[in-house]
Amino acid sequence: MTDIHNDVLEDDDFDTVLSPDIDFAGTLTFEKSFLVRGRINGEIDATGILLIDEDALVEANITAGKVIIRGSVKGNITAAERVEITLTGRLEGNLNAPEINMETGCLFNGKCTMIQKSLS
Repeated sequence: MTDIHNDVLEDDDFDTVLSPDIDFAGTLTFEKSFLVRGRINGEIDATGILLIDEDALVEANITAGKVIIRGSVKGNITAAERVEITLTGRLEGNLNAPEINMETGCLFNGKCTMIQKSLS
């Protein structure tokens, strides 16, 4: 997947989907795309794309390649490529990424730092 913030994403676009009825506590690690529709409490350490859907709640520090927030996140985020917070997205925590896109109407409470994109 490339520039996905304008695409309509469906379950088939993701290697793994955490359903709305699932609560996960602990450290989550993945390399490919991951869609969260449920709740996560802990840590997320990934290299792939992480999408937090509209009704999802994530209370975790996140490290990932790309992070798209449509739901709620409480925790700090470090992304190697990009973070997008959509109109319905909420982030309470600090943000570090080379590219940051915040739609008008989103909620962001924290410190934002743009970092240099890794050349590797």
